[in-house]
Amino acid sequence: MNIAGIILAGGLGTRMGHIKKAFIEINGRTIIDRLLAVYGPLFPEIIIAAREADDFRDLGYPVAVDKFDARSSLTGIHAGLDAMQTSHGFFSACDAPFLQRGLVETLLSEVEPDFDIIIPLKEDGYREPLCAVYSKRCLEFITAQLEQKDYKIISFFKHLKIKEVPVSQLKNHDPNFLSFFNINHPEDLTEAKRLATEKNL
Repeated sequence: MNIAGIILAGGLGTRMGHIKKAFIEINGRTIIDRLLAVYGPLFPEIIIAAREADDFRDLGYPVAVDKFDARSSLTGIHAGLDAMQTSHGFFSACDAPFLQRGLVETLLSEVEPDFDIIIPLKEDGYREPLCAVYSKRCLEFITAQLEQKDYKIISFFKHLKIKEVPVSQLKNHDPNFLSFFNINHPEDLTEAKRLATEKNL
């Protein structure tokens, strides 16, 4: 199966002082460059979903601009699904600096044409919606949800066929689940820099 890779880069970064998190540098590399290094060998089609296209034009990838005014990850998923040419797309947020290729590959190996959502399932029952695969069939349900101003990602899941992938199946390629590490607060950035130095990431 051809699967697109979409980077969600439209957040305001309010908890980080309104900085564009995609361009935060960790050990001399921006987060978006780190993600593109993972995406490049895996996906024939790579799309950046963003609020505005100008910031990302120099990267050389198509930018899918949000079609809804609200700022939420769901508007980015909507834009990415609408723009992609493939039946399925893998989505990651632009504040995940340590996404591991092996974990993504393992998740992609679980994709089947009939499933609409392929998503990591943590031991506590939490699903990782921003490190997941969504099918083009999700688009109509997300559109309807956004029109109702419901921005909770998992609200539309009930309409579609889901495959939950236990994190135990992903652990071999990312033992510490660094792929799920997000930078939401300044202290997260401090921790990211520590991890990058300590683990040579």
